Amino acid sequence: MVLFFVGLAILIFGGIIYSKVVESQFQPDDRETPAVRKADGVDYVTMSKKKNWLINLLNIAGTGPILGPIQGILFGPIAFLAIPLGCVFAGAVHDYATGMISMRNGGSQVPKLVGKYLGTNVKRFYNIVIAILLLLTGTVFVYTPGDLIANDIMGLDPNSNVIWIIYGTIFIYYILSTVLPIDKLIGRIYPLFGAFLLISSIGVFVGIIFKGLSNLQFDGYGLFYDHPGGQKFIPSFFITVACGILSGFHGSQVTLVSRTVSKEKEAMGTFYSTMITEGFIAMIWAAGALVLFSSGKAALDTAGTLMVGQISRTFMGSIGGYLAIIGVIALPITSGDTAFRSLRLIVSEELNIDQKSGVKRASVAAVLFIPAIIILVFAKSNPNGFNILWRYFGFTNQFVAIFALGVATTYLITKNKNYLMTLIPGIFYAFIVFSFIISAKEIGFGLDLKISYILGAIIAVLYGVFIVKNANKRRNEIKNIVLD
Repeated sequence: MVLFFVGLAILIFGGIIYSKVVESQFQPDDRETPAVRKADGVDYVTMSKKKNWLINLLNIAGTGPILGPIQGILFGPIAFLAIPLGCVFAGAVHDYATGMISMRNGGSQVPKLVGKYLGTNVKRFYNIVIAILLLLTGTVFVYTPGDLIANDIMGLDPNSNVIWIIYGTIFIYYILSTVLPIDKLIGRIYPLFGAFLLISSIGVFVGIIFKGLSNLQFDGYGLFYDHPGGQKFIPSFFITVACGILSGFHGSQVTLVSRTVSKEKEAMGTFYSTMITEGFIAMIWAAGALVLFSSGKAALDTAGTLMVGQISRTFMGSIGGYLAIIGVIALPITSGDTAFRSLRLIVSEELNIDQKSGVKRASVAAVLFIPAIIILVFAKSNPNGFNILWRYFGFTNQFVAIFALGVATTYLITKNKNYLMTLIPGIFYAFIVFSFIISAKEIGFGLDLKISYILGAIIAVLYGVFIVKNANKRRNEIKNIVLD
């Protein structure tokens, strides 16, 4: 119980203090932002600070900070320390740095930033990885809200044929949000979704305070719990919690919102604070799951999507539970739509396809939804399909993040700023993703964990050396590359 509140204190006060440190290295000023300089009424549109905050929060907060922490708490109460520390020193730094660098490069998406700061060869590889991630993200965020709607709203079996009608409806919304100007659909409905999100999060939090504090622990255990699946805290915890701590997917979202921010000084509130808020959401759902697990109200192997409904109804009652579930459903939907929108922008930028034409936007979008549907059919038809999909999503999500952190490190080196604030998280997560994929038995190479630690550490060191040497070697070249 005490650890939960210590974690919240670290998240809130640590975020306030460290955000000032991070901001001091970027020094936001009064220069004209891409939203003003490149206004086109489609993707470059000036929006208010409050609206940008809500949109970015909903963009980045999918099912990751809910399903991830629900599964992550099975590693023990250590989650209540790892989540806030990770958010403050890694996740929020990643989001703010990427958003700021994008704004100072004409609102460029991460692939172009990777090309400028890390080099063309790295960019070619990154494009493949980010395309896979966005497809996986979009597919996961059709699967999870669809199943939640079927099970918790309509009272239907998620495996019934009706689920495909629900999936189809979500896809139609995604197509519209991908093609229409950002302020026509996303900018208008997100405040409503945001209200549901805040109601659900605050409602569950209050319910935990009054109903569940006595069960915020596993009896007989300290910081760590024996994970029922035999998984080790390092590296599996960080892959499992995913977006609740650090997310490479966020890079595609903050660069999207970087095109709608009117002033650089709004970036800290728009990018850094939203990740801290996502960490708060992660802490709440982790705590809710722990109460149900430790009190025996839910089995340890209960599916994450089913846990959402149980947690909501336990702490908010029937009516409040429905509101909470709606809020949770809104999260993946409002991340899935912008995942496909980001993928459209990335593909169009790389292929130089003009996006002012509605027909061209629709053509690019149509091509992107085909592989997403194929992945969804596979995941739904395979008994272990969702678990495989989620693990690949988690791995790819963290893998992508080390590229953005590499971009940020390079940017800070070329500006003679403190680059350790992005290099250290990058090295740590390089170790996490490689030790995970090397040791993972079902989706990776299945090697012994000790060997994976050694190999992961070597690769992480090589990553750090490459980023620093490459930045210093290409310093002058980078200064001459203009993205606008």
